[in-house]
Amino acid sequence: MFDLDGVLVDSEPVWEEVRRAFVAEHGGTWQPDTQSRLMGMSTGEWAAYLHELGVSLPPDEIAGGVVEQMADRYRGGVPLMPGAVEVVRRLSGRLTLGLASSSPRRLIDVVLDAAGLTECFAATVSTEEVPRGKPAPDGYLEAARRIGVDPHGCVAVEDSSNGLRSAHAAGMRVIAVPHPRYPPAPDALGLAWRVLPDLDALRSELVA
Repeated sequence: MFDLDGVLVDSEPVWEEVRRAFVAEHGGTWQPDTQSRLMGMSTGEWAAYLHELGVSLPPDEIAGGVVEQMADRYRGGVPLMPGAVEVVRRLSGRLTLGLASSSPRRLIDVVLDAAGLTECFAATVSTEEVPRGKPAPDGYLEAARRIGVDPHGCVAVEDSSNGLRSAHAAGMRVIAVPHPRYPPAPDALGLAWRVLPDLDALRSELVA
């Protein structure tokens, strides 16, 4: 089971830039811990949180505006993490892959299509499609359900604190590939079964 943002796509800096500018433009105040709190939230959750920061729009308009700006950025090129395409294609030939992402469905589909990876995944889930975002386990549990496997027999690949907590709460073994700019909290990293320096170190033999 893969996460998307921060694992396959180096999107966290883009998300931060877009949402930070949106907050400033619409009268809100970005806090020092805002980015770390946003990581893993579903679309509805982070839109409501930005509204609480003082953004003078209702959450549904906040979500629509930010997602549209993200889509515009992706149209100029998807910032894939080094080795992302290679590792997914390598593993998909030997293992059944799923994806559980906090990104909206629209952006998941744009990224996977642009990278030519859509057919590599047996199931993909956006936290828009489940009751709760990360750190709740809902997205990972739904991905396992769609594939028809026991979550306890799955390995998840995550980078963020909330992502690590989500996959662990779902009963999966968790491989952490920390993002250098947004490292997970020590307690969350302590939930990982393995910690890898990069995606290239992720081999089917390790997962098996």
